Amino acid sequence: MLAAFGSTRRAGGTAADDPQVQALLDAETPVVTLVAKSHVRHVEQALRTTLEENLAMIGDTVAHLVGQGRRVFLDCEHFFDGYQLDRDYALDVVRTAHDAGAEVVVLCDTNGGMLPPQVSEIVAAVREETGADLGIHCHNDTGCAVANSMAALEAGAMHVQGTINGYGERTGNADLVTVVANLQLKRGYDLVEPERLRHALHLSHAISEVTNVVPYGRQPYVGASAFAHKAGLHASALKVDPDLYQHIDPALVGNSMRTLVSDMAGRASIELKGRELGYDLAGQPELLARVVASVKERELRGWTFDAADASFELLLRQEVTGEALRYFDVESWRVIVEAAHRDDAAEATVKLHAGEKRVVATGEGNGPVNALDHALREALAEVYPELEKFELIDFRVRILDSSHGTDATTRVLIESTDGERTWETMGVAPNIVQAAWAALVDSFTYGLMKAGVDPR
Repeated sequence: MLAAFGSTRRAGGTAADDPQVQALLDAETPVVTLVAKSHVRHVEQALRTTLEENLAMIGDTVAHLVGQGRRVFLDCEHFFDGYQLDRDYALDVVRTAHDAGAEVVVLCDTNGGMLPPQVSEIVAAVREETGADLGIHCHNDTGCAVANSMAALEAGAMHVQGTINGYGERTGNADLVTVVANLQLKRGYDLVEPERLRHALHLSHAISEVTNVVPYGRQPYVGASAFAHKAGLHASALKVDPDLYQHIDPALVGNSMRTLVSDMAGRASIELKGRELGYDLAGQPELLARVVASVKERELRGWTFDAADASFELLLRQEVTGEALRYFDVESWRVIVEAAHRDDAAEATVKLHAGEKRVVATGEGNGPVNALDHALREALAEVYPELEKFELIDFRVRILDSSHGTDATTRVLIESTDGERTWETMGVAPNIVQAAWAALVDSFTYGLMKAGVDPR
């Protein structure tokens, strides 16, 4: 359901004659959400009006909109700070809105400075003093937006405002994905059909895509690391019962358990990860030992497979089958970066064999890695048209052994997508371009493998 959002009428006028109030009616939404001042200093210094006129603005606007058949929610801006400064006036704002017909009066922690015990105490007191149906609107400046929202609900609030993924100004707002999951899975509220809750991960990622914000891996419930397990002790227990180290079944929110592989990995971790990827390694101690040894040896050289599942799967497949998966054989590649008069340009040339043909392709790009990406795509486009769907969505560089200065080893992580799934690959080399090339080749190889494409 959509709601029109605006403010109360201007000081000194009437709601019936206020053009901004009329615009809210013209929107023809069933709900109108108004924002109003509930902090005496904001009334006097920001609105530049009297405390009495502010109450009149609230009552007049709410009553007018209700009289026009609208459901009205009133957001009390800076309520908690205002309540601590002048409790009686803050309560007068709530009573005025409630008496004028507001369906819900929302208490806003606009500055985000409250902690759960404060929120709980104030919401309970306001509920008892006014009898109004209350909502809560929290910002995350203390890292407590979700906790404060939960505290408000426990204290008697019945409405929560927030955003998907917690997006918002400064440190953000309450994350509605987390709030809804908490309420339904932890507190037993029947908010949405279970099948819809299983789309939480998809919804979170869809909003990330629209806003062009990389999904936060450590986001509760739907983050890539929310149900990821690394330590060998955990892995051993997970083989017995996954619920021993998980607070819910990740499938309830559309997520899944992940086993991370690192230098801490033991045979149990590798076996679990293999099972997750579709490889049954049980009863193969020699194979497990080889994979563990290979992982540890590469980790010593700068690899970190807990951040690059796709590169680990390619390594595991090679150990299981005894050969590397090759969609093409690279003869050579080179990159030229030219500092031109007006702009810097990079040009890459790739020579490779694919589809029983030798191909030489050149690509230009915004930097050497982008040029290599274009050149490799150009070289493979005819043989593997499936690559057209692949897109690089993140590129990260880490300098290892930085005390070595320009002689340090470089780790490059590339995140890619085909529009349906994402994957991360890695390259480690003495220079950034060589490391990026290795990660890029792994990315294309893994993507083609997951698309069910056979080498041609």
